[in-house]
Amino acid sequence: QVQLVESGGGLVQAGDSLRLTCAGSGRTPFNYYAIAWFRQAPGKEREFVAAINWNGKSTFYADTVKGRFAISRDNAKNTVDLEMNSLNPEDTAAYYCAARLGTVVVQRGDDYDYWGQGTVVTVSS
Repeated sequence: QVQLVESGGGLVQAGDSLRLTCAGSGRTPFNYYAIAWFRQAPGKEREFVAAINWNGKSTFYADTVKGRFAISRDNAKNTVDLEMNSLNPEDTAAYYCAARLGTVVVQRGDDYDYWGQGTVVTVSS
Protein backbone atom coordinates (compact mmCIF):
# COMPACT_ATOMS: atom_id res chain seq x y z
CA GLN A 1 0.00 0.00 0.00
CA VAL A 2 1.13 3.56 -0.68
CA GLN A 3 -0.11 6.94 0.43
CA LEU A 4 0.15 9.75 -2.11
CA VAL A 5 0.16 13.48 -1.45
CA GLU A 6 0.19 16.07 -4.22
CA SER A 7 1.51 19.59 -3.87
CA GLY A 8 2.43 22.55 -6.02
CA GLY A 9 -0.89 23.66 -7.40
CA GLY A 10 -1.93 27.29 -7.55
CA LEU A 11 -3.13 30.20 -9.64
CA VAL A 12 -0.96 31.19 -12.59
CA GLN A 13 -1.32 33.16 -15.78
CA ALA A 14 -1.41 31.75 -19.28
CA GLY A 15 2.11 31.01 -20.49
CA ASP A 16 3.47 30.43 -17.00
CA SER A 17 5.04 27.26 -15.65
CA LEU A 18 4.25 25.20 -12.58
CA ARG A 19 5.74 22.09 -11.00
CA LEU A 20 3.56 19.57 -9.22
CA THR A 21 5.00 16.98 -6.86
CA CYS A 22 3.56 13.66 -5.80
CA ALA A 23 5.10 12.30 -2.60
CA GLY A 24 4.64 8.66 -1.72
CA SER A 25 4.93 6.84 1.57
CA GLY A 26 4.29 3.32 2.76
CA ARG A 27 5.88 -0.03 3.40
CA THR A 28 6.13 -1.12 -0.21
CA PRO A 29 9.14 0.40 -1.96
CA PHE A 30 8.12 3.35 -4.08
CA ASN A 31 9.95 1.96 -7.10
CA TYR A 32 7.51 -0.95 -7.19
CA TYR A 33 4.90 1.42 -8.58
CA ALA A 34 4.16 2.98 -11.91
CA ILE A 35 2.90 6.51 -11.30
CA ALA A 36 0.52 8.59 -13.37
CA TRP A 37 -1.01 12.04 -13.28
CA PHE A 38 -4.65 12.59 -14.11
CA ARG A 39 -6.73 15.72 -14.08
CA GLN A 40 -10.36 16.61 -13.85
CA ALA A 41 -11.77 19.95 -14.83
CA PRO A 42 -15.11 21.15 -13.44
CA GLY A 43 -17.96 19.44 -15.24
CA LYS A 44 -15.65 17.17 -17.20
CA GLU A 45 -14.50 13.60 -16.93
CA ARG A 46 -11.16 12.65 -15.48
CA GLU A 47 -8.45 12.44 -18.12
CA PHE A 48 -4.99 10.97 -18.32
CA VAL A 49 -2.11 13.45 -18.37
CA ALA A 50 1.19 11.59 -18.04
CA ALA A 51 2.71 8.43 -16.62
CA ILE A 52 6.13 7.07 -15.75
CA ASN A 53 7.38 3.56 -15.19
CA TRP A 54 9.13 2.27 -12.10
CA ASN A 55 12.67 3.40 -13.00
CA GLY A 56 11.76 6.57 -14.87
CA LYS A 57 13.03 5.37 -18.23
CA SER A 58 9.63 5.17 -19.90
CA THR A 59 7.24 8.08 -19.99
CA PHE A 60 3.88 8.61 -21.65
CA TYR A 61 1.86 11.74 -22.31
CA ALA A 62 -1.58 12.73 -23.45
CA ASP A 63 -1.52 14.47 -26.81
CA THR A 64 -2.89 17.62 -25.21
CA VAL A 65 0.21 18.06 -23.03
CA LYS A 66 2.93 16.47 -25.13
CA GLY A 67 5.82 18.87 -25.58
CA ARG A 68 4.66 21.10 -22.73
CA PHE A 69 4.63 18.80 -19.71
CA ALA A 70 7.40 16.55 -18.40
CA ILE A 71 7.10 13.79 -15.83
CA SER A 72 10.06 12.58 -13.79
CA ARG A 73 10.69 10.63 -10.62
CA ASP A 74 13.25 10.41 -7.84
CA ASN A 75 12.90 7.05 -6.14
CA ALA A 76 15.42 8.00 -3.48
CA LYS A 77 13.02 10.75 -2.40
CA ASN A 78 9.82 8.82 -3.21
CA THR A 79 8.60 11.62 -5.44
CA VAL A 80 7.23 12.09 -8.93
CA ASP A 81 7.19 15.56 -10.45
CA LEU A 82 5.09 17.00 -13.24
CA GLU A 83 6.72 20.02 -14.81
CA MET A 84 4.09 22.02 -16.67
CA ASN A 85 5.11 24.71 -19.15
CA SER A 86 3.21 27.02 -21.47
CA LEU A 87 0.09 26.63 -19.39
CA ASN A 88 -3.21 27.70 -20.87
CA PRO A 89 -6.71 28.04 -19.38
CA GLU A 90 -7.65 24.60 -20.72
CA ASP A 91 -5.13 23.13 -18.26
CA THR A 92 -7.23 24.35 -15.34
CA ALA A 93 -8.21 21.30 -13.29
CA ALA A 94 -7.66 19.32 -10.14
CA TYR A 95 -4.56 17.21 -10.69
CA TYR A 96 -4.23 13.80 -9.10
CA CYS A 97 -1.36 11.36 -8.92
CA ALA A 98 -2.06 7.66 -8.91
CA ALA A 99 0.00 4.54 -8.31
CA ARG A 100 -0.16 1.08 -9.75
CA LEU A 101 1.95 -1.88 -8.62
CA GLY A 102 4.11 -3.38 -11.31
CA THR A 103 6.16 -2.53 -14.34
CA VAL A 104 3.37 -1.99 -16.84
CA VAL A 105 2.32 1.60 -17.40
CA VAL A 106 -1.29 2.15 -18.40
CA GLN A 107 -3.39 5.19 -19.15
CA ARG A 108 -6.74 4.07 -17.79
CA GLY A 109 -7.56 5.48 -14.42
CA ASP A 110 -9.48 2.41 -13.30
CA ASP A 111 -6.27 0.40 -13.46
CA TYR A 112 -4.63 2.47 -10.74
CA ASP A 113 -5.09 1.32 -7.16
CA TYR A 114 -3.99 4.30 -5.09
CA TRP A 115 -4.83 7.97 -5.45
CA GLY A 116 -3.89 11.20 -3.81
CA GLN A 117 -6.31 13.92 -2.74
CA GLY A 118 -5.39 16.21 -5.60
CA THR A 119 -4.03 19.69 -6.05
CA VAL A 120 -5.80 22.45 -7.94
CA VAL A 121 -4.25 24.30 -10.85
CA THR A 122 -5.96 27.41 -12.16
CA VAL A 123 -4.67 29.16 -15.26
CA SER A 124 -6.03 32.62 -15.97
CA SER A 125 -6.10 34.10 -19.44
